[in-house]
Amino acid sequence: MEQRRLGSTDLDLSVIGFGAWAIGGGDYEFGWGPQDDDESIAAIHRSLDLGINWIDTAPVYGMGRSEEVVAKALKGIRNEVIVATKCGLVWNEQREISGDISADSIRREIDASLRRLATDHIDLYQIHWPDPEEQIEEAWEALVEIKQAGKVRHIAVSNYNAAQMDRAAAIHPVASLQPPYSMLNRDIEKEQVPYCVEHKIGIVAYSPLQNGLLTGKFTAESIAALDDTDFRKSRNRHFQPPALEANLQAVADLKPIADDCGLTLAQLALAWVLRLPEVTSAITGTRKPAQIEETAAAAGRTLDEATLGRIAEVLERRDHAIGNPG
Repeated sequence: MEQRRLGSTDLDLSVIGFGAWAIGGGDYEFGWGPQDDDESIAAIHRSLDLGINWIDTAPVYGMGRSEEVVAKALKGIRNEVIVATKCGLVWNEQREISGDISADSIRREIDASLRRLATDHIDLYQIHWPDPEEQIEEAWEALVEIKQAGKVRHIAVSNYNAAQMDRAAAIHPVASLQPPYSMLNRDIEKEQVPYCVEHKIGIVAYSPLQNGLLTGKFTAESIAALDDTDFRKSRNRHFQPPALEANLQAVADLKPIADDCGLTLAQLALAWVLRLPEVTSAITGTRKPAQIEETAAAAGRTLDEATLGRIAEVLERRDHAIGNPG
């Protein structure tokens, strides 16, 4: 599988990354519905067989469950895989989630993640959200501290804008940014991508399939039938009116383009994200081996200018239908 260097670090990431959000299960605010741990482990092992060399997880995914499942899957092979996790989202005894990027909280979080992941270091440690924003400098100083202590190799951010990255970079270089990026959510092209290029910051895009919408496997009826513990059913704007109808139409319009390219819709969506050389890797959420077999095949696929033009026309119609750009 093709690999790309992550910014100015020494990490070469496969262009498809294993996203471990969904394997956290469904028994919390942002869950994806019921999930079998054995199937999660099988999916991780299959992804490694296919050349994927890195996994992105976070403590909040299942309140520690995702990290624990990753540890089980990597038992005996931990040093063969690049592991990325995060800090900054914490929960209480009632499983209510809140943002906390204070230094004390981050120090607790890194030790808890190391324990759950059964490892002595994290390869890429990311602040999940700049929340609360007034703690950005305090949080980044804490990450520098734990890097100097050898607990993490590289420190990074997720969901930051350019100004927020600038505040962190004044203290220590930022290894990478993890933003949402897909055909249906293109905001980073305006500000974050140019900033990251200028400052040699890697980009690892999450939700390149827009939480599954760009697989072509959803209808309005199947969305309504999702398990009540699946956050997409009620908390994801792309799955709700007024965007849902326009998104489903865009997916229908993209299907013949994918067919003409000999690709599935998911592969077309991933190839589109990876068309930007500035994007180091696209993180694909995976719950079962068959899913990663499909998405991993998008690695190395390129889209010609005519195809990109057809896609742009579809996205322009979709944007017009919802009254705002992707």
